[in-house]
Amino acid sequence: MERLIKWFIHNSVAANMFMFFILIAGLLTLPRIKMEVFPDIDIDLILVSVIYPGASPKDVEDGICVRIEEKIQGLRGIKKISSTAIENYGTTSIEIIPGENINEILDRIKTQVDAINTFPDNAEKPVIQKITKTSEVITIAVSGNINEESLVSISEKIKDDIDALPDVTLTQLGGKKPREISIEISEENLKKYGISLNNISNIIRSNSIDMPGGSINTDDGEILIRSIGQSKNEIDYGNISILKLTNGSNLLLKNIATIKDHFSNIDLIQKFNGQPAILIRIYRTGNQSALKISKSVKQYVSDINKQLPSKIEVNTWNDEARILQGRIDLLRKNAYLGLFLVVGILALFLKPKLAFWVSLGIPISFMGGFWLMPTLDLSINMLSLFTFILVLGIVVDDAIIVGENIFQWKERGLNDIDAAIKGANQVAIPVTFAVLTTMTTFSPMLSVAGNVGQIWRIIPLVTIAVLVFSLIESLTILPAHLAHSKTDKKSRFNILNNLSIKWDVIQKKIKDALSWFIREKYYSFLKLSIQNKWTTLSISVSILLLTVGILVGGWMKFVFFPPIEGDLINALIAYPEGTPIEKTIKGLEIIETSAHQLEQQLKEEFPDEKIFINILSTAGDQPLKNKTTQGIAIASRANSGTHLAEMAVELSPGESRPISALEIATRWRKLAGSLPGVEQLTFQTDLFSAGDPINVQISSENLDELIAMSESLQEKLKLYPGVFDIKDSFKYGKQEIKLKLKPEAKYLGVSMSEISMQVRQAFYGLEVQSFQRGRDEVKVFLRYPESDRISMKNLEMLNIRTMQGNEIPLKQLVNMNLSKGFSIINRVDRRQSVNVTAKVNTTKVTANEILSSLIKYDLPELNQQYPSIRYSFEGEQREQNDSLDSLFKNFVFAMIIVYTLLAIPFKSYIQPIVIMGAIPFGLTGAVIGHIIMGQNLTILSLIGIVALSGVVVNDSLVLVDFINRYREDGNSIIDAVLEAGPRRFRPILLTSLTTFFGLFPLLMEKSLQAQFLIPMAISLAFGVLFATIITLIIVPTGYLIIEELKDEISNKLNNESL
Repeated sequence: MERLIKWFIHNSVAANMFMFFILIAGLLTLPRIKMEVFPDIDIDLILVSVIYPGASPKDVEDGICVRIEEKIQGLRGIKKISSTAIENYGTTSIEIIPGENINEILDRIKTQVDAINTFPDNAEKPVIQKITKTSEVITIAVSGNINEESLVSISEKIKDDIDALPDVTLTQLGGKKPREISIEISEENLKKYGISLNNISNIIRSNSIDMPGGSINTDDGEILIRSIGQSKNEIDYGNISILKLTNGSNLLLKNIATIKDHFSNIDLIQKFNGQPAILIRIYRTGNQSALKISKSVKQYVSDINKQLPSKIEVNTWNDEARILQGRIDLLRKNAYLGLFLVVGILALFLKPKLAFWVSLGIPISFMGGFWLMPTLDLSINMLSLFTFILVLGIVVDDAIIVGENIFQWKERGLNDIDAAIKGANQVAIPVTFAVLTTMTTFSPMLSVAGNVGQIWRIIPLVTIAVLVFSLIESLTILPAHLAHSKTDKKSRFNILNNLSIKWDVIQKKIKDALSWFIREKYYSFLKLSIQNKWTTLSISVSILLLTVGILVGGWMKFVFFPPIEGDLINALIAYPEGTPIEKTIKGLEIIETSAHQLEQQLKEEFPDEKIFINILSTAGDQPLKNKTTQGIAIASRANSGTHLAEMAVELSPGESRPISALEIATRWRKLAGSLPGVEQLTFQTDLFSAGDPINVQISSENLDELIAMSESLQEKLKLYPGVFDIKDSFKYGKQEIKLKLKPEAKYLGVSMSEISMQVRQAFYGLEVQSFQRGRDEVKVFLRYPESDRISMKNLEMLNIRTMQGNEIPLKQLVNMNLSKGFSIINRVDRRQSVNVTAKVNTTKVTANEILSSLIKYDLPELNQQYPSIRYSFEGEQREQNDSLDSLFKNFVFAMIIVYTLLAIPFKSYIQPIVIMGAIPFGLTGAVIGHIIMGQNLTILSLIGIVALSGVVVNDSLVLVDFINRYREDGNSIIDAVLEAGPRRFRPILLTSLTTFFGLFPLLMEKSLQAQFLIPMAISLAFGVLFATIITLIIVPTGYLIIEELKDEISNKLNNESL
């Protein structure tokens, strides 16, 4: 180390070039770093999805989900199997054990699922894929009062234009219905001509086909042969000949059928600012910049609006880049203020030139960190920017210690070069190990379990990258600069000399005041504490016990992940399954009316602000429902149906909005009141969610017990204050007609398979074929006219055609029972399950308090009533358990490494314990800080406390190192202990103040968008301050106690040996 320091000091040009290289590398890398509002989460989840057209949820469960579960259960690496069966569709979600190779497991699952040969005949081929979450950057809404065909055509043209933009690679249309050709033939015509739907289907397939015919090898080369006969539209299909009549003419399909080439008859209505709309969603992939994509798209929108007719409008919606820019500006403002305060603190305590060279370590370290970000797969987002603010004061700690020590050797009379070599080399080892311990204490966040746990890795990776360059700079570049810088040399400019003189006066006053405090107050108190060392130790332990008592006693509330407010409010409406779309639209109109009322109120309250920017209404679907959800919930497809609707309001940027999204949502909820017949009405405002605060998953093979316990649990939750939006995932669906074959039917030569197939063909439709037309896949369906599919009588009078050519009314063959079916069937590990969820008002109660009571009282009681039930906690609680368990284990391991790192340079097993003795007092400071700031403890608070350990250890390390060196010079242990505190008071105080004031602007930040970050800043800032005070007292006292006990034990052993 000494040779490296000497080399850079004697080669100042190399030091400067090294500095410029780091700065330039960082600046050149900055534009290439991916930018996003919040980091993407990779989910270890495999999804098997199967479309089963026309099937009820129960049919999907039995025919699809159960068969997949049975086939894949027992495969190595699978943690949990969950299935969801809804109408026409089944999904099986497979969670993978962390650390397993997801691609290998995906291959094994594909092999097992492909081997299933018992799927229903009409089920489509399973789709097996890893879940990847794409990041939507911006959405374009194409709206206007024109017909659907024209709106889709214009939207597709605009999508093509956007796809051609250089910065865009992935887009998707939203709100466009699939195309189909519907061929409707009445029962009357089938009877008249003695044909069946199957006959017609076979004729269509025979006459509508494209087929390759091989090739001819000629002297001029190979010529391909193709048979072209695929029908493409209703005219082509209408001209297909069905049979030859007795008069010699052909009966064409158009003569007996109504043929429609149209959009599928799906109840989906989407409006943007009150007009029918199609959405074009634009995504970013890889390291694409959201800001560049947004800028490019907005420029296109501006240009295209000048070319379109007045009836058509193109607008942007939910622009992530706008949110990203706002968050960047907010955190950048706090960073600049923090930097100003850190430099100001350094300038107050150090010589101006020394303060400048020490401060220079900040941009060098930060640029080094930016340089490494792409290598570490890090993006610029809220958390990474926050981490840079977090380390703003920490990053100069090693530079302060090195710079201070070099300056002291200069004051003792050494020349600049010798002082730099001596000063830097003397503290090189403790500084290196101090930085290593800080890195180690941040490292537990690298491998926090759970889906949300992935985002915490950003904090240690950024911190470690910055600290690496901070250490390099403080031991190479800084000594070289100080060796060749005349700190007392006067400037050529008089104005600077005058300012320097005035600043020297201020510094002298501060230095004198600090010296007086150290000499008169601190030294006396330290001496008193050492004289009453056991009393000092007892008081310290009492403070710790009091802290633990506050936490264990519930005086401080714990919220796992505080909400991150977004700029979008989403009102979700759910009526009972089977509700007509007309009734759902009426409910949506009530919500829209209340939103417009609120918009008018806000205009009156804030006349200079436009708070409502755009409104998107959707009936028949809830496309934005899972926008904030992380984890397994994003795999859900059960967000469409005539009973569902949503209305989303895009708000002005939160940084400048005078009212919070949560307050707007509360007022909107109040104005909307209760909707007649609605089952659920919820409002979402969060940008990011770890899941429902309360989510109890119960499972059983006994459906009656499952439903009964779900209802009982919901009643229990209603008794708790502050709990709202209580619901479960169990829903009765539409009415079902169950057909059961009569015993006498078998004597008529009819099987249940024949009946089922013909009923399906008549009422759902027989998919004859599908073909590609342009960008659309068009399906061709053969079925009864809609007028023949609207009543029970139509079903009863359906004629079943037997193999012998007879026709028998359906009611003679089957018994028909009308019952209530299921809307959705959930399964977990091969048992039916129900999730009971609720939200919590954290101003009244926390989810942890509710769940603690449930575990202690309610769930055991309910389990006695319903013994077949198993339960587990999902959502936020599951993420909390995974994160806290792994964080605690990682922290213990990190403390072992810290102990090792301290034991090596001190060559002692005891002294590291003295140094680490200050760590618990950081917890006390953090708790005091949360009480002062009126904040609840969160997961970020705990991460801050874990990270705080390294900063606290650094101060203790410097103190103990000085005591050891002072004793080596021949001084007594008492003298060394009493001398160490006053001599190291200023650098310890300075490192603590820079850490505190680097975070101070964030502590004072009132913006709601930064509130979730503040708990970690509180833990670090107040923890450092309190731990510093304790360190300056308890470490010298603890050192003395340990050494005296060691001497006493040694003397006893010596006496016994004699």
